[in-house]
Amino acid sequence: MNIFRFAGDMTHLMSILILLLKIYATKSCAGISLKTQELYALVFLTRYLDLFTDYVSLYNSVMKVVFVASSLAIVWCMRRHPLVRKSYDKDLDTFRHQYVVLACFVLGLLLHESFTFQEVLWAFSIYLEAVAILPQLVLLQRSGNVDNLTGQYVLFLGAYRGLYIINWIYRYFTEDHFTRWIACVSGLVQTALYADFFYYYYLSWKTNTKLKLPA
Repeated sequence: MNIFRFAGDMTHLMSILILLLKIYATKSCAGISLKTQELYALVFLTRYLDLFTDYVSLYNSVMKVVFVASSLAIVWCMRRHPLVRKSYDKDLDTFRHQYVVLACFVLGLLLHESFTFQEVLWAFSIYLEAVAILPQLVLLQRSGNVDNLTGQYVLFLGAYRGLYIINWIYRYFTEDHFTRWIACVSGLVQTALYADFFYYYYLSWKTNTKLKLPA
């Protein structure tokens, strides 16, 4: 494992910790899209089925368990926690994510590295992760103002994917048989979706003003 992948994993973990901090410290999920969190839970559940079949390393297994458990915990809090669920604004979180799931599943059936159950679900999870942030970005645009913790959560998510792109470039030049083209293309799409958010986050940081996204 190279330093870029490790940094990407830690940045991803940091984004989750920031979100959990926001939920548990404030007992609120205002500004957070439940639909994005459900998509991420589905991403991890379908990608990490190899936990039951393949052992890579202790680090690898622990990170997979952490991502699955934390994503399910976030969804549970937003749906079931007596205080947190009251702050969820379903009127702003209206993105039709079921169509995204269906499209990504069809894409996984058509474009994969090998036609096996596990590989098709892996491809599906990669395609789905690329667009899982869309409900969150749409919600932030509709709400206008973005609180600090939510802004940092999205920022770290975008940074994680950017670091993984550097990881793939590094692996392409240093490994003889690096063929994960699906992850590379999907990662570029995912990073591009963050471009608008990064721009307004930079303006907010530069002018020391509250982050606002245009509707």
